Amino acid sequence: MNTILQQLHLVHDRITAAAISCDRHPDAVQLLAVSKTKPAADVLSAYQAGQRQFGENYVQEALDKIAALTTDCPNICWHLIGPLQSNKTRQVAETFDWVQSVDRLKIAERLSAQRPSNLEPLNICLQVNISQEANKSGLSPSEAETLAQKIAALPGLCLRGLMAIPEATDNSERLKTQLLELRQLFDRMTEKHPTMDTLSMGMSNDLELAVACGSTLVRVGTAIFGSRNV
Repeated sequence: MNTILQQLHLVHDRITAAAISCDRHPDAVQLLAVSKTKPAADVLSAYQAGQRQFGENYVQEALDKIAALTTDCPNICWHLIGPLQSNKTRQVAETFDWVQSVDRLKIAERLSAQRPSNLEPLNICLQVNISQEANKSGLSPSEAETLAQKIAALPGLCLRGLMAIPEATDNSERLKTQLLELRQLFDRMTEKHPTMDTLSMGMSNDLELAVACGSTLVRVGTAIFGSRNV
């Protein structure tokens, strides 16, 4: 059994245990394998082990992998989870399945206009700066609710949920507070937007707490692929 396969099994075991511990079904939590800085060969290994959803932070790096893996990984699902600049929206709209880092109407409008009509709508998550850190991307909770109303009306897009990168802290209570605030925002917004079904929060070091707080998708890189190459 190769290392990536072993690590995937361990991560799935963690998700299952975390879900069961808070009376949730394990199938309610999906795994997004974050493959940024990792070679296409590692993505292929994870794909061959059954993983289908992959997250990338950098557009050009992702495009290179997508091109390299199109033949060998026909039903792979690509999520952009990093910042998106206006000059890269066309490439993303034409290639990705999800963009989890939308925090500006301008970006959403460009993605909408540039999404090819022969493709399914591009799945969108709004990135929320739930920790309110000045150096972090994302919307405030009130801005997220306003932007959601506008995105829901754009063709070629499907508003699917919220994403956040909470504060990097060893204070579990502080982290839990932030995760629960995002969950509460998500619950409010789903009442108005029935297409919203994805709460993307939790990573390698905090996925158990994120699952307990209601995450439906955890973004895991290091625990699957090892330390980053940068």
